[in-house]
Amino acid sequence: MNNVIAIIDYGVGNLYSVEKAFARLGADAVVTSDPAAITDAAKVVLPGVGAFGDCMSNLADYGLADVVREVVAKGTPLLGICVGLQILFAGSEEDPGVPGLGIFPGMVRRLVAPGLKVPHMGWNSLEFDGSSPLFAGLPGNPYVYFVHSYHAVPDDPAMITARTEYGGRVTAAVGRGNVHAVQFHPEKSGDVGLKILANFKELAI
Repeated sequence: MNNVIAIIDYGVGNLYSVEKAFARLGADAVVTSDPAAITDAAKVVLPGVGAFGDCMSNLADYGLADVVREVVAKGTPLLGICVGLQILFAGSEEDPGVPGLGIFPGMVRRLVAPGLKVPHMGWNSLEFDGSSPLFAGLPGNPYVYFVHSYHAVPDDPAMITARTEYGGRVTAAVGRGNVHAVQFHPEKSGDVGLKILANFKELAI
């Protein structure tokens, strides 16, 4: 199998900053909207910025929703970033009636942070329990960069692999099997973010 990391291009997301971050790690990463290149890749990254409904609409327009499901079903390691995490779920309060990919059971809910600004924007610390290989080798409570107004609420809380505090407990990362996802932006999170991407790059296939 090749060692290519396919970064899915469906018209949204910080594609090239993610690609540059992987390049710094010596990874063979490509930005692509080609279904064959995505399904043949060793690992896949699903980025996303903006609104939930727009991301799902673009994914459908590019013919890539079923490609993502196929990648997951065949066991390819997949990393969702920001709204790329959110669209893995069944739906979102941001765009009621727009179905997500439904890979994870649960919904995306609006942040409720009394006295704090929403969107949650800036650096905040992670709490993680060590269950996710993404956080291997990180110091306790590392800081990463967030920009979001919604967060995932899985049906099974055991899927949550990291949280942050912002007016309450907020989902910062989820994972199950070959699928990992982070609400924050590792490509904007300095050395901590690079370590997380390096951990994904090194995941056993």
